[in-house]
Amino acid sequence: MDLLLILTYAAICVVIFKVFRIPLNKWSVPTAVLGGIVLIGALIVLMNYNHPYSEISRQYFVTTPIVPVVGGHVIEVPVTGNAALKKGDVLFRIDPEPFENKLDSIKARLSAAQSDYNRADKLFKSNAGSKRDLDLALASLRDLRAQRSQAEFELQNTTVRAPADGYVTQVTLRPGMKAASLPLRPVMVFVSSEGHYLIAWFRQNSLLRLAVGSEAEVAFDGIPGTVFAGEVAMVFPAMAEGQVQPSGNLINVQGPARPGRVPVLIDVTDPRFEALADRVPGGAFAQAAVYSEHLHHVAIMRKILLRMASWMNYLFPFH
Repeated sequence: MDLLLILTYAAICVVIFKVFRIPLNKWSVPTAVLGGIVLIGALIVLMNYNHPYSEISRQYFVTTPIVPVVGGHVIEVPVTGNAALKKGDVLFRIDPEPFENKLDSIKARLSAAQSDYNRADKLFKSNAGSKRDLDLALASLRDLRAQRSQAEFELQNTTVRAPADGYVTQVTLRPGMKAASLPLRPVMVFVSSEGHYLIAWFRQNSLLRLAVGSEAEVAFDGIPGTVFAGEVAMVFPAMAEGQVQPSGNLINVQGPARPGRVPVLIDVTDPRFEALADRVPGGAFAQAAVYSEHLHHVAIMRKILLRMASWMNYLFPFH
């Protein structure tokens, strides 16, 4: 964006030199150059500080890795990729036969254990049996009841359902494949319909001018020539570069090579964006600017430059 400002000034100088026929000599050219350095330098400093700009902004979305509770062979995948789903809709089914057989076996043993308990209870009440035999029969009965509940739970989870409203994308699961109950091996990626989150990454020296409720504008690469109005919804209080996780290592001076940027959540409030939101996929790239209440007249230059950058999105060779 700073390059656009320099090119604009250079174009204005060329026009002035041509229209007013100013001679190119040792006085006029250095004056134009020095004047440009002072003027553009002052504008860039004032504009970048009071109305920060992020050339790195992106639409983020929440995904849920689908990992079955039980493992087994997939017998049906009725879901279609990118089709809208409601919470509870079937994603795929695992062959239930092994789990049904396990449940039948436990039910049979549970019936026998119930008979053993009834007999031990009857004998104990008639003083013909010991309390220990009754306790053992009761323990066996309770254990089998717990096994039955677990088996019913596993059988129920041979049908994997949508965890929320949304859709699954890039469906590669097919009947005949084996789905494993491993957290690091999801078989599907479920995208929640809760919406996208536009995060703009600002330099840390912009923190004093980043405030919740400030006016913002966004230009998506996928919608060239259009700038959408918005506002700052949140300035995140933490950056990934400073996170510490439990481990056997102490923190040290050797950290990230770069200082990192501040993530800022921006709500796009422009009514025009609602009609185009479906055309902006999750992960879409954008540029964003925030306008503070300080030196508000300088914001005009930032708005002009953002619109120029948006029009440049029509030029595919620059991407």
